[in-house]
Amino acid sequence: MEPHIHCTAIIGSNVELADDTAIGPYCIIGDNVKIGKGTKLVANVILEGQLVIGANCHVYPFTSIGLQPQDLKYDGRPTHVKIGDNNIIREYTTIHRASVSGDGVTEIGNNNYIMAYVHIAHDCKIGNSVVMANAATLAGHVEVEDHAFIGGIVAVHQFTRIGAYTMIGGFSGIGQDIPPYTIASGPRAKLYGLNVIGLKRNGFSDEQIQSLKAAYKILFRDKLTLKEALQQVQEQLNMSDEVRAMVNFIEKNKRGICRKQ
Repeated sequence: MEPHIHCTAIIGSNVELADDTAIGPYCIIGDNVKIGKGTKLVANVILEGQLVIGANCHVYPFTSIGLQPQDLKYDGRPTHVKIGDNNIIREYTTIHRASVSGDGVTEIGNNNYIMAYVHIAHDCKIGNSVVMANAATLAGHVEVEDHAFIGGIVAVHQFTRIGAYTMIGGFSGIGQDIPPYTIASGPRAKLYGLNVIGLKRNGFSDEQIQSLKAAYKILFRDKLTLKEALQQVQEQLNMSDEVRAMVNFIEKNKRGICRKQ
């Protein structure tokens, strides 16, 4: 099917609309934007800049994507936003293009559910199957790995990483990296154990969960320094893929690791 464009929409030059796209009332699409097959802009959506949106996305009213970053260093150069397939982006979400540092791309993967009033700042990297609840806010250069769940009114500090399969409770402030498979919450977030329910829902076996529990105990409950804990995990435990992923994540931290307090 040909793209369906409402008569009130404004479309710039060199815009590429794939088959079966739907551009609703009062949408504004700037020059050079590319939109994949089956994607729908409900109404009053603003798209701008070097922006690519994949197939079968659903973008709700008063969302803006690709506008310039909130960064005083930004000098107007053409940076990018890349969004994958099957994403739901709800009302009043803002997703900004990259700034002058980093690799020049703000990137969102596939199958994500981004709820109302979410802000995704410049240079963020969002994986696949991530849920961001209402008014969750990511500062610049934040990385969110696959299957993370970020609760409502959560603020995440610049350059922080959120590990895979994590659960971040609402009203939390995230200033340090959150290890994969864990639950974190609080105004200065701390860990509250493994995200066991989330792991079971995503098909993790009892054996996988038990291996993570053993690693979590050494890393976050045995009152060791992080260096000592990492050494013990690698010496004492069977290094399953999940434990290895947790260890690798911790070893790569730059802002510090959120721990149980």
